[in-house]
Amino acid sequence: MKTMKMKVLLFLSCVVCVSADVQHEDFNIRGCSKTDGEFMYALDGEEMWYADFVNKKGVMPLPSFVDDFRYQEGAYESAVANLQICKTNLDICIKVYKDVPRELDPPSSPVVYTEEDVEIGEKNTLICHVTGFYPAPVKVHWTKNEEKVTEETSINVPYLNKDGSFVQISRLQFTPQQGDIYSCTVEHPALNEPLTRFWDVKVQQPSVGPAVFCGLGLTIGLLGVAAGTFFLIKGNECS
Repeated sequence: MKTMKMKVLLFLSCVVCVSADVQHEDFNIRGCSKTDGEFMYALDGEEMWYADFVNKKGVMPLPSFVDDFRYQEGAYESAVANLQICKTNLDICIKVYKDVPRELDPPSSPVVYTEEDVEIGEKNTLICHVTGFYPAPVKVHWTKNEEKVTEETSINVPYLNKDGSFVQISRLQFTPQQGDIYSCTVEHPALNEPLTRFWDVKVQQPSVGPAVFCGLGLTIGLLGVAAGTFFLIKGNECS
């Protein structure tokens, strides 16, 4: 776990529930800076609930097929109260650690992949996975055929890894067309230059090669059998 930094103060609490057949990890992240804050709950690596301090509400970023459940009433109000406590503690820590050099860890190269199998003309989601960086957040930019894309994009709040670094995932809703080239570019204070990963639309066409070679081999084999039979008969006639 990384040491406490001057700019950001994070608290992490984990509860591991174990039974004979299954193990779950349920934890809560509370964090703040001078201008921002984070409060979230997660279960088994999935973000279950977070406080949206901009729109002043709690958000459950789960797909519609997940079983419906709710966090207790007053969860957002509790997050606001914890944010104020965090900022008070942050002021104290800034004074105490004012001479501590800021530690920066760059993200690893982003990984880009699709949510569903690619079908030309069918809507899909392109995902850019960025991990291993500190502090949070990163900035993510998308392009399509070298033109910047801003619509139909989103990014989750920073998510804490077990080693104290962060992970973020950006999504781009798109309709694949053969030959289109997309890119995901990541910016972070620890990088001397942005990291960019490209992804192009390639849909494999059914291959006729194996069928052709198989058919050709069968034909040659039948011709060989016919020729052998012919010479066998001729040989018997001559004897």
